[in-house]
Parts: sequence; structure tokens; C-alpha cells
Amino acid sequence: MLTHKQLKERALARADVKAEYERLNEEFSFLDEFLKARSVAGITQAEVARRIGTTQSAIARLESGRGKHSPSLATLRKYARVLGYRLEVRLVRESSGISGRT
Repeated sequence: MLTHKQLKERALARADVKAEYERLNEEFSFLDEFLKARSVAGITQAEVARRIGTTQSAIARLESGRGKHSPSLATLRKYARVLGYRLEVRLVRESSGISGRT
């Protein structure tokens, strides 16, 4: 039986799996920041939900990244505010060689 590490290494050896993993890594890293901030704040999902006017299950979906729809910026801002943060959204240029063409 393969360990998790071995399975991951084998899967990431495939170019298509590696590309998808890297594509999703940014999203999961972002969600991980929310989880860490909530943990540091000592606030439960239920408390976040109560404060922003939604349900605990909606917060669980948001934190898992498995919802059908991405949360709006307004929702993410509310969530961040509850934890004592502000949301910052920036464009970061890819190093893919894309020029400033329109």
C-alpha cells in the first residue's frame, strides 16, 4: 500500500496532475490564510457566520473551497473584518512573457 507521500509523488509525476495541483495551490493557500486567521482569533465558524449574517455551513463551504460558487469579494471582506483583518486584492504579473498588448 502506498503512503500519502508516495501517492502524491506518483501523481505529481504526471504533467496534467502537476499543472492542476499548481493551479489550485494559490486558491488553497488563500483559504489556508483565512483558517489560520480564524484560529488565531479564536472564533468558530458559527460565530463568523452569525457576525456576517450567514450560516455555519456556508462558512464551512467557503473554507473548504468546495462550494459550487466562489465567494464574492464582499463576503471575503466581511469575513476578514470579523477576524480583525482587511482584505487586499492585487494583480501580480505572471512571468509568462505576456506583453502589454491589448
